[in-house]
Amino acid sequence: MDWDKLRIFHAVADAGSLTHAGDVLHLSQSAVSRQIRALEDSLDTTLFHRHARGLILTEQGELLFDATQSMTKRLDAASARIRDSEEEVFGNLRVTTTIGFGSIWLAPRLPKLYANYPDISLDLMLEERVLDLPMREADVAIRMKEPSQADLVRKRLMDIRMQLYATPQYLQTNGTPTSAHDLGNHRLICQQVGATQVSAGATLVRELMTYDIGRTLTVNNYFGVLQSVLSDLGIGVLPDYLQQDFPNLIRVLPGVQSNDVPVFLAFPEELRGSRRIEAFRDFVVDEVVAYRKAQQGAAAS
Repeated sequence: MDWDKLRIFHAVADAGSLTHAGDVLHLSQSAVSRQIRALEDSLDTTLFHRHARGLILTEQGELLFDATQSMTKRLDAASARIRDSEEEVFGNLRVTTTIGFGSIWLAPRLPKLYANYPDISLDLMLEERVLDLPMREADVAIRMKEPSQADLVRKRLMDIRMQLYATPQYLQTNGTPTSAHDLGNHRLICQQVGATQVSAGATLVRELMTYDIGRTLTVNNYFGVLQSVLSDLGIGVLPDYLQQDFPNLIRVLPGVQSNDVPVFLAFPEELRGSRRIEAFRDFVVDEVVAYRKAQQGAAAS
């Protein structure tokens, strides 16, 4: 099978248009069209349904597109490993983690990474959905549970707990609860129990809701919960890793917290030895060590 024709087919399938694919490939629409027809002839099948609004893959086209997607991801991985030199760290690195951890803990620490490796380009993908690392949807993941996928290198970074926080201004105005029963006099800010989140956080929210809390504000990620708490709207269920960067927040009801939530860093086995992966892993581990030391110092004082 002609590799060049497959490359053109993949671009057309991805763009859904001969014209757009031609722009990406720097080819004319007629040249792209000829290559697609030649590929269809060689396979003796139709790969696209042609409509006025664009091209739609046939069932046979979908099968071929799945294959070219896998090929493209494998080639990208090989290219990345080839570009990684023994001495330098550069190139694009796709990192996925949750919205809360990425925006509250990771992003504020990235200047240290860039200070050491100014030529690295980070693509930070913050979402609750677990991306498929073996299929190269991302290069590195930081997840709030141990990854279940095979062929991953994984490292447990730390444990976190969900706790209750509020601003001094909110507590001065509304009073400080002394027991969970007092939460009925406050607005609880949290994620909905059914939202994608760490299971320990959802369990804690369920427990709190048994105290007949009348006012709530639900947000679909912890960063939104944090912003709501900082706006003096109520008492929020938040991860304890925010304490160092938001020291003015006051922990409410110190005896109320979730079970431990493990935080793992993981990447595909095939990227073991990548200088970019190694640099990012070492940066995160160093920051976790500094975070733990600061936690211990605060606990001792």
